[in-house]
Amino acid sequence: MEMMSSKFFLYFYLTLCLLYVFSNATDIQYCDKSADYNVEVKGVEISPDPIARGQPATFSIAATTGQALSGGKLLIDVSFFGWHIHSETHDLCGETSCPVSVGDFVISHSQVLPGYAPPGSYSLKMKLYDGKRHELTCINFGFDIGFGSGSSVADI
Repeated sequence: MEMMSSKFFLYFYLTLCLLYVFSNATDIQYCDKSADYNVEVKGVEISPDPIARGQPATFSIAATTGQALSGGKLLIDVSFFGWHIHSETHDLCGETSCPVSVGDFVISHSQVLPGYAPPGSYSLKMKLYDGKRHELTCINFGFDIGFGSGSSVADI
């Protein structure tokens, strides 16, 4: 009876852990659901979530590739309620260790979002290109900027 009770609690604990992980995962969508991208994105973690205005935020993108990458570019577009508000380009080797070997890798980008950024839901589109401008992947995901700390427009 004690063995059965221990198994139940272990099962219950593992289930809670999985639910916690999946509840904190950021949903991603591929830009073209029918495309056969060379880089498959497995997940995105945002820390903190929601993002605090004027404070550092880290976006970690877990991916896998079937080809070695010696370099490339990340193109990022951010929208707020459907309105395009920001674009930036980053060197792949500045966001992960290069060369990227075949298999799993992580792209990690940290940034302080402006203190005047309005709280709410944002969407981010990220495209990854190799050194020859061949699109390797394109994803969309959402993130939130909270109502918490950060400066206001009056502080600027």
